[in-house]
Amino acid sequence: MEHFNAASAEDLERTLLACLRSPRWSRRVADHRPYPDVDSLLAAADEAAYDLTWDDLTEALAAEPLPTLPPDTYSAAHTALNAAHAAYEARFGHVFVICLDGVSPSETLDRLLEAIRSRLANDPEEERVVAADELRRLARERLLHALRGAGNCAISH
Repeated sequence: MEHFNAASAEDLERTLLACLRSPRWSRRVADHRPYPDVDSLLAAADEAAYDLTWDDLTEALAAEPLPTLPPDTYSAAHTALNAAHAAYEARFGHVFVICLDGVSPSETLDRLLEAIRSRLANDPEEERVVAADELRRLARERLLHALRGAGNCAISH
Protein backbone atom coordinates (compact mmCIF):
# COMPACT_ATOMS: atom_id res chain seq x y z
CA MET A 1 0.00 0.00 0.00
CA GLU A 2 2.90 2.34 0.66
CA HIS A 3 3.94 2.20 -3.01
CA PHE A 4 0.36 2.78 -4.18
CA ASN A 5 -0.18 5.70 -1.79
CA ALA A 6 3.16 7.30 -2.67
CA ALA A 7 2.99 6.83 -6.46
CA SER A 8 3.07 9.92 -8.64
CA ALA A 9 -0.21 11.04 -10.15
CA GLU A 10 0.96 9.95 -13.62
CA ASP A 11 2.11 6.51 -12.50
CA LEU A 12 -1.06 5.94 -10.51
CA GLU A 13 -3.28 7.03 -13.40
CA ARG A 14 -1.46 4.63 -15.72
CA THR A 15 -1.86 1.79 -13.21
CA LEU A 16 -5.52 2.48 -12.55
CA LEU A 17 -6.43 2.90 -16.21
CA ALA A 18 -4.84 -0.49 -16.87
CA CYS A 19 -7.30 -1.91 -14.33
CA LEU A 20 -10.39 -0.19 -15.75
CA ARG A 21 -10.31 2.16 -18.73
CA SER A 22 -12.49 4.76 -17.07
CA PRO A 23 -10.90 8.14 -16.31
CA ARG A 24 -13.73 8.92 -13.87
CA TRP A 25 -13.13 5.68 -11.94
CA SER A 26 -9.38 6.27 -11.97
CA ARG A 27 -9.73 9.81 -10.62
CA ARG A 28 -12.12 8.74 -7.87
CA VAL A 29 -9.84 5.95 -6.67
CA ALA A 30 -6.75 8.16 -6.83
CA ASP A 31 -8.40 11.13 -5.12
CA HIS A 32 -9.14 9.15 -1.97
CA ARG A 33 -5.52 8.31 -1.21
CA PRO A 34 -3.97 7.44 1.15
CA TYR A 35 -5.58 4.09 1.84
CA PRO A 36 -4.80 2.42 5.16
CA ASP A 37 -4.98 -1.10 3.73
CA VAL A 38 -5.89 -3.19 0.70
CA ASP A 39 -9.47 -3.79 1.85
CA SER A 40 -10.08 -0.03 2.03
CA LEU A 41 -8.67 0.42 -1.47
CA LEU A 42 -10.83 -2.40 -2.86
CA ALA A 43 -13.93 -0.99 -1.17
CA ALA A 44 -13.24 2.43 -2.69
CA ALA A 45 -12.60 0.88 -6.11
CA ASP A 46 -15.88 -1.04 -5.91
CA GLU A 47 -17.80 2.05 -4.83
CA ALA A 48 -16.30 4.10 -7.66
CA ALA A 49 -17.25 1.35 -10.14
CA TYR A 50 -20.83 1.19 -8.86
CA ASP A 51 -21.15 4.94 -9.39
CA LEU A 52 -20.15 4.89 -13.07
CA THR A 53 -22.73 6.10 -15.55
CA TRP A 54 -23.59 4.12 -18.66
CA ASP A 55 -21.45 6.55 -20.69
CA ASP A 56 -18.51 5.81 -18.36
CA LEU A 57 -19.11 2.08 -18.71
CA THR A 58 -19.39 2.36 -22.50
CA GLU A 59 -16.03 4.13 -22.57
CA ALA A 60 -14.46 1.39 -20.42
CA LEU A 61 -16.06 -1.40 -22.47
CA ALA A 62 -14.76 0.10 -25.72
CA ALA A 63 -11.20 -0.36 -24.45
CA GLU A 64 -11.65 -3.89 -23.09
CA PRO A 65 -9.87 -6.71 -24.87
CA LEU A 66 -11.75 -9.89 -25.59
CA PRO A 67 -11.09 -12.75 -23.18
CA THR A 68 -8.36 -14.98 -24.54
CA LEU A 69 -8.13 -18.72 -24.75
CA PRO A 70 -5.17 -20.81 -23.68
CA PRO A 71 -2.64 -21.12 -26.54
CA ASP A 72 -3.21 -24.86 -27.03
CA THR A 73 -6.96 -24.49 -27.69
CA TYR A 74 -8.03 -26.11 -30.95
CA SER A 75 -9.05 -23.93 -33.91
CA ALA A 76 -12.72 -24.97 -33.94
CA ALA A 77 -13.02 -23.54 -30.44
CA HIS A 78 -11.59 -20.23 -31.63
CA THR A 79 -14.13 -20.20 -34.45
CA ALA A 80 -17.00 -20.92 -32.04
CA LEU A 81 -15.82 -18.25 -29.65
CA ASN A 82 -15.38 -15.68 -32.42
CA ALA A 83 -18.94 -16.37 -33.62
CA ALA A 84 -20.29 -16.05 -30.08
CA HIS A 85 -18.43 -12.75 -29.58
CA ALA A 86 -19.81 -11.42 -32.86
CA ALA A 87 -23.37 -12.36 -31.87
CA TYR A 88 -22.92 -10.72 -28.48
CA GLU A 89 -21.50 -7.50 -29.94
CA ALA A 90 -24.29 -7.36 -32.53
CA ARG A 91 -26.92 -7.72 -29.80
CA PHE A 92 -25.46 -5.40 -27.16
CA GLY A 93 -23.12 -3.07 -29.05
CA HIS A 94 -20.03 -3.73 -26.94
CA VAL A 95 -17.51 -6.46 -26.26
CA PHE A 96 -18.28 -9.36 -23.97
CA VAL A 97 -16.54 -9.02 -20.61
CA ILE A 98 -16.17 -11.63 -17.93
CA CYS A 99 -13.89 -12.02 -14.95
CA LEU A 100 -12.37 -15.48 -15.10
CA ASP A 101 -10.30 -15.20 -11.95
CA GLY A 102 -9.95 -18.61 -10.38
CA VAL A 103 -11.02 -20.49 -13.51
CA SER A 104 -8.47 -23.08 -14.56
CA PRO A 105 -7.12 -22.82 -18.11
CA SER A 106 -8.73 -26.16 -18.96
CA GLU A 107 -12.17 -24.71 -18.09
CA THR A 108 -11.74 -21.32 -19.77
CA LEU A 109 -13.31 -22.20 -23.10
CA ASP A 110 -16.34 -23.92 -21.60
CA ARG A 111 -16.88 -21.07 -19.12
CA LEU A 112 -16.61 -18.42 -21.84
CA LEU A 113 -18.98 -20.14 -24.25
CA GLU A 114 -21.47 -20.97 -21.51
CA ALA A 115 -21.45 -17.38 -20.22
CA ILE A 116 -21.82 -15.78 -23.65
CA ARG A 117 -24.67 -18.09 -24.62
CA SER A 118 -26.41 -17.52 -21.31
CA ARG A 119 -25.99 -13.76 -21.40
CA LEU A 120 -27.23 -13.51 -25.00
CA ALA A 121 -30.66 -14.27 -23.53
CA ASN A 122 -30.52 -11.15 -21.35
CA ASP A 123 -32.40 -8.03 -22.33
CA PRO A 124 -30.13 -5.03 -22.93
CA GLU A 125 -30.84 -3.39 -19.57
CA GLU A 126 -30.18 -6.61 -17.68
CA GLU A 127 -26.95 -7.14 -19.61
CA ARG A 128 -25.78 -3.63 -18.78
CA VAL A 129 -25.98 -4.52 -15.10
CA VAL A 130 -24.13 -7.82 -15.65
CA ALA A 131 -21.43 -6.18 -17.83
CA ALA A 132 -20.93 -3.41 -15.27
CA ASP A 133 -20.50 -5.97 -12.51
CA GLU A 134 -18.02 -7.97 -14.60
CA LEU A 135 -16.03 -4.78 -15.30
CA ARG A 136 -15.99 -4.04 -11.56
CA ARG A 137 -14.73 -7.56 -10.82
CA LEU A 138 -12.07 -7.28 -13.57
CA ALA A 139 -10.90 -3.93 -12.18
CA ARG A 140 -10.67 -5.41 -8.68
CA GLU A 141 -8.59 -8.39 -9.86
CA ARG A 142 -6.33 -6.21 -12.00
CA LEU A 143 -5.84 -3.82 -9.09
CA LEU A 144 -4.84 -6.70 -6.82
CA HIS A 145 -2.46 -7.96 -9.51
CA ALA A 146 -0.93 -4.46 -9.83
CA LEU A 147 -0.43 -4.28 -6.07
CA ARG A 148 1.25 -7.68 -6.04
CA GLY A 149 3.50 -6.54 -8.86
CA ALA A 150 4.54 -3.54 -6.78
CA GLY A 151 6.16 -5.85 -4.25
CA ASN A 152 3.17 -6.39 -2.00
CA CYS A 153 3.72 -10.11 -1.47
CA ALA A 154 1.65 -10.10 1.71
CA ILE A 155 -1.59 -9.55 -0.21
CA SER A 156 -3.65 -12.69 0.15
CA HIS A 157 -6.87 -11.79 -1.68
